[in-house]
Amino acid sequence: MRLNYILLCAVFLFLTGNLPAVMAQKKIRTMIATGQDGSHWWQGGSDAIKMILENSELFTVDILTTPDWDGDMSLFNPDFKKYDLVVINYGGHTWVEKTRKNFEKYVSEGGGVVVVHSSVVPMDDWKEYNEMIGLGAWNQRNEKAGPYVYWQDDRFVYDYSPGWAGYHALQHPFTITHWNPEHPILKGLPVVWDHFKDELYAKLRRPAKNMEILATTYDDPALAGSGRHEPMLWTVNYGKGKVFVTLMGHAGNDPELRYAMECTGFQVTLLRGAEWAATGQVTQEVPKDFPSAGVITLRKDFKAPFHAH
Repeated sequence: MRLNYILLCAVFLFLTGNLPAVMAQKKIRTMIATGQDGSHWWQGGSDAIKMILENSELFTVDILTTPDWDGDMSLFNPDFKKYDLVVINYGGHTWVEKTRKNFEKYVSEGGGVVVVHSSVVPMDDWKEYNEMIGLGAWNQRNEKAGPYVYWQDDRFVYDYSPGWAGYHALQHPFTITHWNPEHPILKGLPVVWDHFKDELYAKLRRPAKNMEILATTYDDPALAGSGRHEPMLWTVNYGKGKVFVTLMGHAGNDPELRYAMECTGFQVTLLRGAEWAATGQVTQEVPKDFPSAGVITLRKDFKAPFHAH
C-alpha cells in the first residue's frame, strides 16, 4: 500500500511539472585521464574539456593526472569503476600493468570511453589500448599494426601497403562529412560542416575490430595533405564498453591556442559522443549554432550561447 502511494505521488508530481530534483536525470560521473604530452598543452586542453562537459549540466568531471615524465607511473592507478565515463587526453608513457588491467576490465564490463586528438598516439605497445582506440598514429606503428583506413571511390579502403602511421600538415580549417547521419551521435546534425583551424591527422592505421567510422575530412594535397578522405570521428565496441574517438581538439602551449576546442562542432560532437559512450543514447537537442558547410561557429567560453537550442 505504501509503495502504491509513493508511485501515485510521483505520477502526480510528474504530470504537474513538479517532479523533485532527486528524480531528475542523473549526471554522468566522468574522469579525465591526462598528463605527459610533449606536443600539446594537456593542462589547458583538459580544463577546456572539463568546462565543455560540465557547462552542459550533463556531467560531473574529475581530472586525474599521471606523474611527470620521470615520475613513478605505478602511482597512477585510478578507481575507474567510480565513473560512468573516462575521457583520455594523454600523450605519455604507457600505464603500468595493474592500471592497464583495471582499465581493460572497466571498459569490457561496460565503461564508456572518449579518446581526444593526440591520445591516439601514445601506448602503442599496449595491445588492448590499440584495440580500444581503433586507429593509431606515430610512435612505432607501421604495417604490423594493421592497414591504413580512408574513404575513396565511395567506399572505405583498407590499405595494407607498408609505411609508418601518422602525419599532419600545418593547421588549417577543414570540412567534416558524416557517413552515418542516423547514428545517435550525429542524428539531426548537418551532414557537412566546417571545423575551425586544427591539426588534421592523416595516415592512421587500424588494429581494431568492431569499429564504425562516422565522419571523414579531405586532407587537401594543395595544403601538403595526404590527398585522402581521412577518418575524423569513429566508434569502437570493446566488450560491453563503448568508445568514441575524435581527432579534433588540438591545444597549443598557451590559452590563446585552444581555438580548435572553441569550435562549436568540436564541442557538440564531443558532448554527444561522451553521452553515447556512457549511456548508449543521446538526449541532447540539435543546437541552433552548429556550423554548416562554409560556416564556422565558435563557443569561446566553452558553453552554448543562450539561443543555442
